[in-house]
Amino acid sequence: MSNKPYDPKHPVSHIEHQQEKRASIPTTERQGEESAIVDGEPQQSEYDIFRHEFRRGNDPELYWLNKYRNDNEDTQHPSLKTDIRSLYVHEDINPEQLINRLYRVRDEKAAGFENQTELFEEMFREQDEEDELERVASYYQHNENWKNRLILGDSLLVMNSLLNREGMRGQVQCVYIDPPYGIKYGGNWQMRINSTNVKENDGGISGEPETIKAYRDTWELGINSYLSYLRDRLVMARELLTESGSCFVQISDENVHLVRNLMDEVFGSENFVSQIVFTKTSGFTSKTIGNVADFIIWYAKSIEKIKYRPLFHKKDFTEDAHYNQVELPDGSIRALTSEENEKKISLPIGAKVFRVGDLSSQGSASEEQPFEFEGQVYYPPRGRHWSVTEKGLRRLRELGRIVKTDNNLQYKRYFDDFPYVEENNIWDDVHGIQSRKDPKVYVVQTSTKAIQRCILMSTDPGDLVLDPTCGSGTTAFVSEQWGRRWITIDTSRIALNIAKRRLVIALFPYYQPFDSSEKENIRLGFKYTTVTRITQKGLAYDEGMICECLYDQPEIDKKRIRVSGPFTVETLQNYNVQSPESLVERKNETEDNQQFVERIFSNLRANGIRNGLKGHAALFHGLQPIANPYLNARGYYKDEQGNEVLAYLMIGPKFGTVSKQSVNMAIREFRQKLNEGASTLYILGFSFEDDIKNEDIKDYNLGTFHVVKVRMNDDLLQDGLLKKDKTAGSFIIIGEPDIRLVRDDDDTCHVEIQGMDMYDPIQDRVAERNVADIAYWELDDRYSGTEFVVRSIHFCGGDKKEFNAWKKGLQSVTPRQIKRDIGRTLRMEFPEEVWDALYDFRSAPIKYEKGRKLAVRVISQFGEESTKVITLD
Repeated sequence: MSNKPYDPKHPVSHIEHQQEKRASIPTTERQGEESAIVDGEPQQSEYDIFRHEFRRGNDPELYWLNKYRNDNEDTQHPSLKTDIRSLYVHEDINPEQLINRLYRVRDEKAAGFENQTELFEEMFREQDEEDELERVASYYQHNENWKNRLILGDSLLVMNSLLNREGMRGQVQCVYIDPPYGIKYGGNWQMRINSTNVKENDGGISGEPETIKAYRDTWELGINSYLSYLRDRLVMARELLTESGSCFVQISDENVHLVRNLMDEVFGSENFVSQIVFTKTSGFTSKTIGNVADFIIWYAKSIEKIKYRPLFHKKDFTEDAHYNQVELPDGSIRALTSEENEKKISLPIGAKVFRVGDLSSQGSASEEQPFEFEGQVYYPPRGRHWSVTEKGLRRLRELGRIVKTDNNLQYKRYFDDFPYVEENNIWDDVHGIQSRKDPKVYVVQTSTKAIQRCILMSTDPGDLVLDPTCGSGTTAFVSEQWGRRWITIDTSRIALNIAKRRLVIALFPYYQPFDSSEKENIRLGFKYTTVTRITQKGLAYDEGMICECLYDQPEIDKKRIRVSGPFTVETLQNYNVQSPESLVERKNETEDNQQFVERIFSNLRANGIRNGLKGHAALFHGLQPIANPYLNARGYYKDEQGNEVLAYLMIGPKFGTVSKQSVNMAIREFRQKLNEGASTLYILGFSFEDDIKNEDIKDYNLGTFHVVKVRMNDDLLQDGLLKKDKTAGSFIIIGEPDIRLVRDDDDTCHVEIQGMDMYDPIQDRVAERNVADIAYWELDDRYSGTEFVVRSIHFCGGDKKEFNAWKKGLQSVTPRQIKRDIGRTLRMEFPEEVWDALYDFRSAPIKYEKGRKLAVRVISQFGEESTKVITLD
């Protein structure tokens, strides 16, 4: 927990992992600086696929097409080879500071202050700028305080970066993987942040190149590619796990048998722990028996060293038919009546339900073991011996724990000796996620209860949990609630934005830390509820009672609440496609890349580049590929006056994001072409880093030229997947957020979002300045230029009329739900002005200081981001 004393006016805190560190990595603004550190290091890593020595052809194995694609078929030691890339910090978020900012507004309002300009500046103080050489030298070499991690990118490459760039081998305690259950194309891709409605048609196909890349890698060869995809990530998970770690894979009955065999090969069959069955809300319609269960397959890194924390749930004596007798207060014994067993009538006051159990164990004694009970001598049954010594038997007799049945002696076990049962591998109480406490925010969201049990059984507070299939962020959400560190990864920008928003507004019970000192070391865990277990041997030998810890029932301080701890949003380094001639570097991609370039040129000639207005398009002719790393083609089109215009094109990565660094290099190369008469540089990409913008650049010798972002339609990647062709909109110019800086007076100003021109992959159009499609926006009002720190966040999700109606108390589902959850859980009252600042399209007042930089980041419903930096002058 944060080590500050309890303040009844500010009862919010978060868990601090003070003992944990993470490697220092660059921000997106400083990407490329790490090259000085990693140059000369291997660009590819290699891992053994099988856990143990394996003899192909002799040892049983699961075989599928292309299983050994990286090696010769006759190799005896197949391996996985993967590129090594860097990770960059894209955003730094601290939810507690965001909440404290609201407190500051409330407190200043209550005190009658009119000028609320410098809200919590002390909480966002920038560190003194370090020397550039020292900063670069610190990448991957020095550690910094731990922050949880939300990472956009291919999980295979991300995990490989964690292993090789950051040295995280053996540091992960738990991996939870929830891969796609089947191999269909469109069933689990959510297109909008606020909509879980997904249909099996062209409109339901993802508009995200990273997601399409993941699809093609995963299902190009059907189940064969599916198994290769999962195998590769399991190998990485195994390398990241600590020796006591666990790996869980959630899967349906469609592929559970194959995944079990696959995990045998990667982890070793001897490290299998359990196959857990849990019930779903409902099964799919079937001509035969209905399937209402999914599975979680559990393997250990080492079964001998596995960390295991048993979980218990309270039971009722009616759940176990063996508890069929009752001892009355006067000592008499009788059978339970049917009415008592069905709880139609209550038991007599002071009555105790019990069952009888063995008082002997297997194996004959070396000598006879006579024991007298109620004037008669008894011996253990043939081939058995008494479970306790004669002295222990006498003590049990004194305690009234021995009962005679059928000419033999048995042990009397009261139900209250331990009215709990340990969780096994059948979970019939998990069900689905449609509840108020666990609302559905993502189309393939997983129940929190299933993940919670896995994490609690295999980790302790402070341990690290990794989920390479983030989705809605349920694993991160559960890990945060229970004091675990987390890293979660996804290729979908929509999924990552849903997870980010979910974590920012998440509120958790305040679990009492075991360490009550000022440092509050979370590694020591929480103060848990404990229960006593009375056992036969404990009574016989007067050893006392066993104390069992209920790890899922920590003590709660109801006066306090907890929010998510600090976390970073990170991106994976992209390798931009070079010139068309260099697209054939990898032999197995030659034909595909050539076809990709031909489709681009063909569409530029036939349909041109649109600017969002009906009938306006720049149709290209004379297109020629260029042997230049950053300028890929040149061509001509006619402007509105019919004049020939020479333009150059940079083609961004086929699967990935256009980087700011590559655009800067393209601009540098383009300056040399100005003397040819070129005036426009088009940057073609499927997605762009958010600090790339359309701009007019002045060259003092050759005049002004234009740099224009052009969104390539994803149908260029979805060849053969769409039922119809949408080439008419293959290239559309993307506008910028309409962000205004408004002066309030001489001393203050505020930022206002007027709208956002953005590409809509569903409607295949650019929406013009429509605030309805803004999911939320963020502000860094002390932007350093080197890192975006989220200092305020504003949740919108509706147009201005809907938003105003919501503020007046009318129904507007998304903002109303968020406000209700925060307001109810925080148990606090904020004035209307505070809520207006949180859910408005305008910022709180900002002190106007010359040279001060404001960075505004707008996130659309489709996961597209755009950032604008404003310098006060």
